Amino acid sequence: MSTTTAKRPKHHHDAAEHHHSPLLPGLPDDVAQLCLSLVPPSTLYSVCRSWRRLIYAPSFPPFLSLYALLSPTHNHHHHLSINPVHFFNFDPISCNWHPLPPPPPPLRLQFRHPSFISRNLPIQSVAVSGNLVLLAATADPFLPALPQPLVFETLSQKWIQGPPLPAPRRWCAAGASRGVVYVASGISSYYENDVARSVEKWDLVAHQQRRLRQRQPPLGWEKLAKLKDVKFSREAIDAVGWKGKLCMVNVKGDAAKEGIIYDVDRDSWGEMPEGMLAGWRGPAAAMEEETIYAVDESRGRLKKYDHVNDTWVVVVENELLKGAQQVVAVAGKVCALCADGVSIAVVDVAALAPARLWMVEVPTGYEAVGIHILPRLSHSNV
Repeated sequence: MSTTTAKRPKHHHDAAEHHHSPLLPGLPDDVAQLCLSLVPPSTLYSVCRSWRRLIYAPSFPPFLSLYALLSPTHNHHHHLSINPVHFFNFDPISCNWHPLPPPPPPLRLQFRHPSFISRNLPIQSVAVSGNLVLLAATADPFLPALPQPLVFETLSQKWIQGPPLPAPRRWCAAGASRGVVYVASGISSYYENDVARSVEKWDLVAHQQRRLRQRQPPLGWEKLAKLKDVKFSREAIDAVGWKGKLCMVNVKGDAAKEGIIYDVDRDSWGEMPEGMLAGWRGPAAAMEEETIYAVDESRGRLKKYDHVNDTWVVVVENELLKGAQQVVAVAGKVCALCADGVSIAVVDVAALAPARLWMVEVPTGYEAVGIHILPRLSHSNV
């Protein structure tokens, strides 16, 4: 296996290059854009300034990029440290990090607490249809921090507020499937059995469509079939969307655990297959909701679930994957947030063996508390 660190070589351009030069001489720009959309963005970036501007234009098909929730480290005094969580976008073409606008109102999230020396308090978010959705977190003194989800739309580059949660919560199960956001279990302002067994969904895509029409009222949360018990309120859990189902386990890592599967069409719960549960030994994610990848965090193995044989197949093994905190998977790439919180391992699972792994480092003075893969941001200052 090859391991590299992402770097972008500097390119020197002719200072006389005209700002309004045609994309392809002899062709109208709209026709040229159709032709150039078939070329990899990394190639276009390296050729000339007009093509570089093109790949960041709102009208050009967006490439995927990495988004991260970052928290300042203990020894770093950032001028925005009144807000302990910041949102950044990593451009894989230029290899630069860019801050996102802060969500309104300023967040007061509690990520660390003296009572929890060996662990951080979870901040739960999901990626849904090109949107970053912040769902659950803790505020002082150990209360749910978010009465309603906060959504960052990559297309408009703006934050919007979702409908109020019937019961704001923390340490819940959070996931998405087919453009719909799901939350289950968790703890509200205090422990309640009803909340610990509750399941709710919010159709974000339909909500956005109604908002565009303006005259239709936005969609709220819809109650679903309850969990059979309260065993899923102990930790922050990823509900992994896979083949029209949500898969989740109630404990992280190698510990003994229970697994359940929710069928989104039938609104019903079922047991997780034995082989799936036995091999679920760390963070997991599903690529395009078709293939589940998981990291065995104690062994540093990235594995793929074979649903036909109910078994897991090792894709790659690497020391850098040990202790992985989170996994996301999109378009042939699996990204794992490493144990140190300052490195993100990227594995090209679509490439021929041996798999290529490279590292992305978060900005100096920060540690990542969550990562996602979403469309890149549009901008003109390139």
